[in-house]
Amino acid sequence: MNFKHNNAAFSRRSLLALSSAPLIAGALAFAPQAQAGDYPDKPIRLVVPWAPGGATDVIARVIGQRIGQELGQSVVVDNKPGAGGNIGTALFVREKADGYTLLMGTSSTNAVNPSLYARLPFDAKKDFAPVAFIATVPNILVVPASSSFKTYADVLKAAKEKPGKLTYGSAGNGSSQHLAGSMLMKATGLKMVHVPYKGSGPAASDLIAGHLDLMIDTGSMPHIKSGNLHALGVASQKRIPALPDVPTFAELGVPNFNASAWYGIMAPAGTPEPIITKLNVTINKILKEPAIIKRLHDFGAVVEGGSAPQFKDFALSEIDRYAKIVKESGATVE
Repeated sequence: MNFKHNNAAFSRRSLLALSSAPLIAGALAFAPQAQAGDYPDKPIRLVVPWAPGGATDVIARVIGQRIGQELGQSVVVDNKPGAGGNIGTALFVREKADGYTLLMGTSSTNAVNPSLYARLPFDAKKDFAPVAFIATVPNILVVPASSSFKTYADVLKAAKEKPGKLTYGSAGNGSSQHLAGSMLMKATGLKMVHVPYKGSGPAASDLIAGHLDLMIDTGSMPHIKSGNLHALGVASQKRIPALPDVPTFAELGVPNFNASAWYGIMAPAGTPEPIITKLNVTINKILKEPAIIKRLHDFGAVVEGGSAPQFKDFALSEIDRYAKIVKESGATVE
């Protein structure tokens, strides 16, 4: 009797388990989507591995504020500068992959540094989940307003007449200005003297004062607008909205010179795909807003956007591209 009773009970439990299996499987399959649906339910931290006030910080605050408004949670920008962006980036990759800590990745930290530094505390190819491509900021050839160089042709003539005499400033060895100068020399055969500074601010100040001949910079827009610097060429495929009258280097006869800093939101590797997709859709919506487009254009940026997989492919390709550029420049940092 007990056997029959236990057997009957077992059968009922078995049937219940079997009938519930599809529901359980469905719930498990739906779990990531439910997580994305509830996300975010607390503030998001956006790590900026550079000091406040720079290009990365400005773009992060413009985009971060709107992400927070769209998702109903505040986005707190957390500046963690040092070691060419490596300190903040290294701290970021140790964070939990739950979408609540994001990074404003850049061409410096995620593409240049893997080849520039002998040792990095992160793996640029494995430790990141690219979310959304925000913008590129092309390098601009600038000279002091008082310079005798009024066009790129003037620079070219002087460089040919006095090889190795023209000086160009940068924020330091391996900086975007340094690499852009190296790329221009390779593309044109010109010889110039690189003068590294501890930051682009001091370099720009010396340029304005006439102590340097030129810079190929991404952060010169305020000085161009104020009239302290004169723009001669833009290292992008198309003219940029902020400087519609300044020709590209392709128009100036240097077709292979494209140099731009880029910026994009990244999450730690392993972040659930539904969260990445939700963030990507939100950010692409924001990047279509006229007010955001204008703010980025005024800064000299070109709005990008696109899917997360597209951004991932681009970021990985940039690591390989800059490996060659850094090697040709001879720049190294221990």
